[in-house]
Amino acid sequence: MYVRFVKTVAVKVNGDRLRERTILLSALMYRNTTYPSLSTLLKLKALVVGDNGVIAAIRTTSSSHLLAPQHQCHCSSSPGLLGKFQEMTGDSGNPITRVLFCGPHFPASHNYTKEYLQSHPSIKVDVVPLDDVPHAIGNYDICVVKNMRLNPDIIARANKMKLIMQFGVGLEGVDINAATKHGIKVARIPSDATGNATSCAEMAIYQMLGLLRKQYEMQVAVRQKRLGEPVGETLLGKTIFIMGYGNIGIHLAKRLRPFGVRLLATKRRWPSSSQSSCKSDVSYSENGTHDDLVDEKGGHQDIFKFASRADIVVCCLAMNSDTAGIVDKDFISSMRKGALLINIARGGLLDYEAVLHHLKSGHLGGLGIDVAWTEPFDPDDAILKFPNVIITPHVAGVTECSYRFMAKVVGDVALQLHTGTPLTGVEIVN
Repeated sequence: MYVRFVKTVAVKVNGDRLRERTILLSALMYRNTTYPSLSTLLKLKALVVGDNGVIAAIRTTSSSHLLAPQHQCHCSSSPGLLGKFQEMTGDSGNPITRVLFCGPHFPASHNYTKEYLQSHPSIKVDVVPLDDVPHAIGNYDICVVKNMRLNPDIIARANKMKLIMQFGVGLEGVDINAATKHGIKVARIPSDATGNATSCAEMAIYQMLGLLRKQYEMQVAVRQKRLGEPVGETLLGKTIFIMGYGNIGIHLAKRLRPFGVRLLATKRRWPSSSQSSCKSDVSYSENGTHDDLVDEKGGHQDIFKFASRADIVVCCLAMNSDTAGIVDKDFISSMRKGALLINIARGGLLDYEAVLHHLKSGHLGGLGIDVAWTEPFDPDDAILKFPNVIITPHVAGVTECSYRFMAKVVGDVALQLHTGTPLTGVEIVN
């Protein structure tokens, strides 16, 4: 007895990925049935997709390519086999909302989301290798992009897609215009409420302190059993330029203020009462405004001036066509000799050659980066040879607090999309 289905699926054999194909599936209920060898199946472009005799044969020219057992016999069905097969192919009769996580990186994002949704069988969460996303994306309702770049060609294949979202804030890898053209909403998770901004701000301070206290030299001293060295520096009395005073910049300013620092900040637009490059006598309290945290405010036109006066520059900008490569040779040259540069935003904000040049010359006193120009970053890259460089593997926002919260947002959005209720917890950008 055969139960036949026609379905487009992506399947694997022994870990080898196959491209998504339209295939004719047969659930074979059997006893003592002999099947062709795996090599024969592969030659016929057919493959085993499950146990208990579930076989998939790729339909190349006609349904006559359906693979049958080599010997016919009397058959009986294994309990639950058909249900298991239908669940695998999505043909159980109950609507399924499918969530695609792009690639294996940032594993807590999909692991925590799966945990949150484990009691909701109507939502299926899959992690698809980056190379396979273009071939699989047509089967999904929601795409969580992570570090995947979704160009117009990939988005055009997303026939079922209703929502593309980031597990966080950055959407620079998504062609929003293409998504809009295909009627797909694009969303981010605001960082303020999730704890992501707090986590990133704390990482910036960690990198500042690591550079000021000479983390590399301390590790060398420990290995060499030397005490009382190196001589480090304190944050106290330093002038810090926060370039990009958004949610992360605000949380950073809140946490830096008790260290006794002077804060400069730039943003595109300040409230009308705050004029560009204006100074203020700061006496911040919990009842104050976020702008009260900053000693001097400025706009884009002030970035070189502020850089020339800062001991530490922290890049918190969003990545877009206006900000790509903004920290270039001219910018770093305008910084004080020996100043520190911290980047917890996006790697592309910094010009690689300019950073490398100023590290070699000694003009740049130290570099702390949680994001890189290409990710994962080459551990043998020339920049990482300098003792005054600290790199972390894009974990500024990866904390238990922020990731559990964002997993809940993704899970809730999937449930809301499944039931047709308004989406909450996200910001739709198109």
